[in-house]
Amino acid sequence: MTVKSVCVYCGSRNGAMPAYAEDARALGWEIARQDWRLVYGAGDIGLMGEVARAAQGADGETFGVIPRHLVDREVGKTDLTRYVITETMHERKKVMIMNADAVVILPGGAGSLDEFFEALTWRQLALHDKPVIVLNTRGYWNPLRALIDHIVDQGFADASLAGFVTWVDTPTAAMDALRDALS
Repeated sequence: MTVKSVCVYCGSRNGAMPAYAEDARALGWEIARQDWRLVYGAGDIGLMGEVARAAQGADGETFGVIPRHLVDREVGKTDLTRYVITETMHERKKVMIMNADAVVILPGGAGSLDEFFEALTWRQLALHDKPVIVLNTRGYWNPLRALIDHIVDQGFADASLAGFVTWVDTPTAAMDALRDALS
């Protein structure tokens, strides 16, 4: 059986609420407990570091991808199972999604939004058919959900766009959605 891989996009900061880091740790731990590989941005700070350390703590396989210009800024986590340095952000995103069977988005900033929209756009264009799951910790992503609904309501995207995203509120629900999608 092939090991399943889950790409997690998330912030290089912890954010304003402890719940964000708690959910990142819970998700990383559960991904490893499923014997799935974590694919993420290779940083050792913020939610990225939380999810990776939790996966490692559960003896999980970790695959980190970081562009050269962020190695120092995001404190490249070199003790991963696999650590890849790319030349550009675009290359980073491509390597991450191409090495994953599903995508989960945790709270984050502009970089996480960029990664989310690229994964969603590629799904819309049928460049992949991987599930895209948003872990909406404490309603963090409610404005994003409203924006996607607005884009559809205003006729700039087909209603199918919203259907490409699965919204969940807890790491447990994210794992349930992943198990359903990857089984």
